[in-house]
Amino acid sequence: MILILTMGLLDIAYTFVYKQNDDRNKISYLYNSKDKNYDDVFLGSSRINNHLVPKIFNEQGYKTFNFGITRSRLEESALMLKLMVERNYKIKNLILQVDLNINTNDNSEAIRSLFMPYLHQSQIIRNHYKDIPEYNKLVYIPFYRYLHYDARVGFREMYYSLIHKKTNALDNDGFNPLKSIPGKMIPADLSKYYPKKNIAYEEIKAICKKNKINLIAITTPMCMSTINRDYFNHINSVYPEIHRFENAVTDDKYFSTCGHMNKAGAIEFTKVVFSAFFKAKSKP
Repeated sequence: MILILTMGLLDIAYTFVYKQNDDRNKISYLYNSKDKNYDDVFLGSSRINNHLVPKIFNEQGYKTFNFGITRSRLEESALMLKLMVERNYKIKNLILQVDLNINTNDNSEAIRSLFMPYLHQSQIIRNHYKDIPEYNKLVYIPFYRYLHYDARVGFREMYYSLIHKKTNALDNDGFNPLKSIPGKMIPADLSKYYPKKNIAYEEIKAICKKNKINLIAITTPMCMSTINRDYFNHINSVYPEIHRFENAVTDDKYFSTCGHMNKAGAIEFTKVVFSAFFKAKSKP
């Protein structure tokens, strides 16, 4: 009984701390916000987080934020979009990365963990995870979710949240630039990748349709030495609506690694994406 009581008190304490903090990561920022109004929102993995620069959109009269999260997959993007809708976000356009992430229907355990502090408070999050094997343990055993995901939401992260130790996750309207890495570019190998129907992407499409959000699904650049670039040719056979931008930036000087552009590359790529879908708003 003492152990259960202790776990219950720790659960309450940890959750209280996380609910008071909105500047450690993009999920805490999203969960603790409401009534945001955006012309454009970006969602995806590091290939959005490091590749699309909101400042370029904002300078043309748009209100934009990059909600891309490194290591996330489409399942986490779908849950983030659900939370945005629940929190009464007004979104005109959603630019969504759909390229390497439709190779699998798996989730990212690292990013899933960041939703766990809000599991008891959010019906949206509980419904999203109701079919995972450990669901009952996460919901009904006090403090279990913090033990299970200790590496990401355990004592260390709780303490940093308590003292409001900031990260760079929200800097630059969510854009996190990468630096160039000296040396020869190591080719990425996509030989084991193959595009397939993705459950979370289908869910995102349905949410956008229901809420009248204009969905713009795009591929993002990879260096020209990538092995099996034919992967991208198969994407449109599965999802014809996806816009192809894997060749929008090709020079190695714009890449940090074969699969990720540096800051200069991100700026070039963002300009290409903006020109493809938007025009500068007339100024008063």
